[in-house]
Amino acid sequence: MDYPETYELVFHAAAVEDDAVLVHRTDRAGAGGYPIYQDETGIVRAEISADGEVRMVASGGHQTPDIPLAVRCVRR
Repeated sequence: MDYPETYELVFHAAAVEDDAVLVHRTDRAGAGGYPIYQDETGIVRAEISADGEVRMVASGGHQTPDIPLAVRCVRR
């Protein structure tokens, strides 16, 4: 299956606007067999299915990542 290269994950933020993070496909797959996407820092990681279902993946110890409010495919 051909997966998008980039998604935008939108998280709730205490500020006026929500926080959006761009994540890019890596060569790794998650537990569900779907691609792992990560941001430029490697801190935000998510397994995203072809249907846009998201499972956040911890990138370090003691991390409890939030679930995004929205997931948007970014076409470039």
